[in-house]
Amino acid sequence: MPVEEQTRITTPAPSTPPPSLPAPEVPYSIFDKRQKALIVLIVSTAATFSGFASNIYFPALPTIAHDLGVSVELVNLTVTSYLIFQGIAPSLWGPVSDVKGRRVAYCCTFLVFLGACVGLAETRNYATLIVLRCLQSTGSASTIAIGAGVIGDITTRADRGGFMGIFQAGLLVPVAVGPVIGGALAGSLGWRAIFLFLAIYSAVFLVILVLLLPETLRSIVANGSKIPSNPIFRYPLLAYQKTTKVKWDPEDIGSSELAARKQIDITGPLRILVSKHAAPIILFLAVYYAVWQMSITAMSSLFEANYGLNQTQIGLTFIANGVGSMIGTLITGKILDVDYRRVKARHEARSAGDGVDAGNNLVCSETGLKDFPLEKARLRLVPVFSLAQCLSILLFGWTIQFPERVHIAVPIVSTFITGWTAVSTQSVVMTYLVDVFSDRSAAASASLNLARCLLAAGGTSFVMPMVNGIGVGLAFTICAVVQVLALSGVVVQWRCAAAWRREAEEKKTRSRETL
Repeated sequence: MPVEEQTRITTPAPSTPPPSLPAPEVPYSIFDKRQKALIVLIVSTAATFSGFASNIYFPALPTIAHDLGVSVELVNLTVTSYLIFQGIAPSLWGPVSDVKGRRVAYCCTFLVFLGACVGLAETRNYATLIVLRCLQSTGSASTIAIGAGVIGDITTRADRGGFMGIFQAGLLVPVAVGPVIGGALAGSLGWRAIFLFLAIYSAVFLVILVLLLPETLRSIVANGSKIPSNPIFRYPLLAYQKTTKVKWDPEDIGSSELAARKQIDITGPLRILVSKHAAPIILFLAVYYAVWQMSITAMSSLFEANYGLNQTQIGLTFIANGVGSMIGTLITGKILDVDYRRVKARHEARSAGDGVDAGNNLVCSETGLKDFPLEKARLRLVPVFSLAQCLSILLFGWTIQFPERVHIAVPIVSTFITGWTAVSTQSVVMTYLVDVFSDRSAAASASLNLARCLLAAGGTSFVMPMVNGIGVGLAFTICAVVQVLALSGVVVQWRCAAAWRREAEEKKTRSRETL
């Protein structure tokens, strides 16, 4: 037997290497459900300050006017000025939180709010009242935009609707209990006690926030696995990393990849506001929010004049509006998640039938929306909520105009429906905008806030003169007609937004290639 052949026979064949195991999938966020629930609870509580500072004030408007020796119309202007700064302030703090971090932005806004509340508790004249109310709004209003940014950091589209619903419900607690607390404090201790209460509440909560809220900005901590060098961001993130039940590898480089750092762009919310693939839906929501705020602003004076209620009783009339708001947004959040999963499953099945790999489709990307029918998944409930709100506004206007014929329960029930539908619509639109602008979620929320608050500021400034001039029923009939016309924004968004968004993405891609 030849030597070469013998060698071939006796030499064992090289063993085939075992197939390598696929690398474990990097989680979008290392925070587990329990930790996400705590984070959402904290940011929802933080968002209550904007609502408390606004709604706790309404039952005391007639008393403040009498105490400072000014008209109710002038005191209503403090509501208008509050809404103006509520719209403008997040355009500053939102971009700051998208670049410098959520914790830094929260601490700065709460310090401003705390100082304004202390000053308001010592107010003795109208000029000081209106200036400090503007400063108070500057501090409190941005908590909503920052909170939306935090939720965008830790959630995916598949579960974002539910968390956003919880967030919206949390920030609407003041709509229900704020006027009750305000009426009780103003009636027993005087209206200045309202601001003393807010000062104590904000000081205690600031301490809790610093101790329990981790940094979530993805350009600083990635999916939560990155340990930042700055001690401001390290704690309590380290505690969350040690106690999470989500499996992640601290040594895995991929899990620590940071999102691209951006520069502070104060004009970012304004550019989102005027972009054609966001402007129609933002303008639509701004109109509906403005009419809702107009009805709330008019409630105190109308219930006092038409039904002879005192401050404490006026505060109780706001409970229906707040409860409707909270229930509506919780249910809507769950519906959003179910709708999204249903539309996504149909889209993936259709893609698989067409020979497209659904697993690699852009639907699975948090930034890729090229093929996924996002408008269908998020906006198809909007017309239902919108028309229901129009009917409730008509019911409120025409029933409260005739107190001798209509029981007080009827206009109060109408405010329950208005609160339910108004906030449900707002929850849907905010979730949709966070989906579209997931890398600028706080700025997107700020752009929505800017439009709705500025329009509401204008509406609340003339609602009582309009009511006194043409009557409650006719005034709110005009509001309902404007709301129906605003529905055209939803139609435009539904039909054109996807194409406009693809066009914007292609333009951005071409500009990167030319660099």
